[in-house]
Parts: sequence; structure tokens; C-alpha cells
Amino acid sequence: MIRRRVIVHGFVQGVFFRDTLHRRAASLGVSGWARNTSEGTVEAVFEGEPDAVERMVALSREGPNGARVDRVDVIDEPFEDLDGFAIG
Repeated sequence: MIRRRVIVHGFVQGVFFRDTLHRRAASLGVSGWARNTSEGTVEAVFEGEPDAVERMVALSREGPNGARVDRVDVIDEPFEDLDGFAIG
């Protein structure tokens, strides 16, 4: 099991980015959370099987329709065994 934190830069707020992450995480069995930041980014944490987490990171690089992703910062973190996926 692995954990990745992503910070997504671009036009990523107000385009259902967090909801898209939430729905995909549920379908992949990934735990974590996603939130908007005051800097205009979306920050998210993904935990789970390596393949599923990497698919979430890939989704973060694309975003939903209407989003424009300019850059994604990806940080490896220690696994914390989160339960479920929350939107903040």
C-alpha cells in the first residue's frame, strides 16, 4: 500500500474536480481526501494499492471537463491507512 499527496495547479476550482476524484477513488478502492486551497489549487491525498493510486495521480494530471491542469506536484508520504474518501 502507498500514499501520494498531489497539489494540482491551474483552473481547477469550480469544475467538479474534487467530486471527480471522489467518484473515481470509490470505484478504485482508494482512500484519502481532496480539498480546495486558498491559493486556488486542489490538494488531495490518495492511499491504496500502487496501481490504483497511480491511476488517481494520472486523473489529477487530466482533471474533469472544464478544468485546465497546468502542473501537478506529487509527494510520496508514509502510508497512514485512511478509511474512505472525504471532500473538504
